Amino acid sequence: MAEIVFEARGLTKSYRNGDIVVHALAGVDLELYAGELVVLLGPSGSGKSTLLNILGGLDHATSGVVRFHGEDLTALDDAGLTAYRRDHVGFVFQFYNLIPSLTARENVGLVTEIARNPMKPEEALDLVGLSARMDHFPAQLSGGEQQRVAIARAIAKQPEVLLCDEPTGALDSKTGIRVLEALSHVNRTLGTTTALITHNAAIKDMAHRVLLFGDGRITSSFVNAERKDPKELSW
Repeated sequence: MAEIVFEARGLTKSYRNGDIVVHALAGVDLELYAGELVVLLGPSGSGKSTLLNILGGLDHATSGVVRFHGEDLTALDDAGLTAYRRDHVGFVFQFYNLIPSLTARENVGLVTEIARNPMKPEEALDLVGLSARMDHFPAQLSGGEQQRVAIARAIAKQPEVLLCDEPTGALDSKTGIRVLEALSHVNRTLGTTTALITHNAAIKDMAHRVLLFGDGRITSSFVNAERKDPKELSW
């Protein structure tokens, strides 16, 4: 058995919208294992992003427990969660959040300046296939290239976990496949535990394991017998 990286038990998240209480998570139990690529699949509002934000230390659960390598994340204060995010987690979102006045190399370098054991920006950009574009500014890059810069920035601190929320959501199919290839390559090369949220059912075929979400719960899960290369996906 692979090492358990995340373990969640009875995880809930509720918030009030006027007179209505919304249950974003309604009792989630799961384990994520070292080195696996997991796809979280489900409609908008099913709880996927809420779960990812709690795993990444960006949000607090209402109840339940989340452990990272046995440490109870739900017991950490804001300073503890900040240190956890800095030292262990890389994030990739739908929108790239690059600084327009900095080159690709410089955008990645911002992270390496504060990380404990970073790789060189050039190495991270090479891993996502952008060694020839590292001195270009975001405005000189395509959407897919900007997203790959964002991936390079996330992995440059060599995180144990990479959390990706709709990383291809703003991209066309051809460009999205290039981004998925970069994520798959990082997972295979660095062994980074990767959780990827998507609405696109085809993307599930590149995962080791798929978790299906509905109404704040994991409704089912399955293991892929064979992972597909992103190029083989029927987008």
